[in-house]
Amino acid sequence: MAGGRKGGGPRKKSVTRSVKAGLQFPVGRIGRFLKKGRYAQRVGTSAPVYLAAVLEYLAAEVLELAGNAARDNKKNRVSPRHLLLAVRNDEELGKLLAGVTIAHGGVLPNINPVLLPKRTETATTNNNNNRNQQHRSTT
Repeated sequence: MAGGRKGGGPRKKSVTRSVKAGLQFPVGRIGRFLKKGRYAQRVGTSAPVYLAAVLEYLAAEVLELAGNAARDNKKNRVSPRHLLLAVRNDEELGKLLAGVTIAHGGVLPNINPVLLPKRTETATTNNNNNRNQQHRSTT
């Protein structure tokens, strides 16, 4: 055998670094991207593990909030609109993604209070009195 592994016994099952770290995100691929991206001359062994954990946490947080937004709108599927509502309604995620545009996300529902019609106390009490008188006359 030239340069291979010695012995003819059963080969041990390989365990990925993602499994060792208990993560779903690919630690090896993130490490490769860190090296290939030339962010630094050298990349430590724990850097891709940490970055994968952070990315996985952020993804889970956004998806949970978007899933709640979808359920609030009586939908079974998360759409870009639900992602936008989730991100913009959460203070910390909104700050993190302040300069980000989500395609087909729309805008937050918001009406400036100046544009709403003015409601005075006398108008509302008169309306209530009129309703009460009409109700009494019909019964």
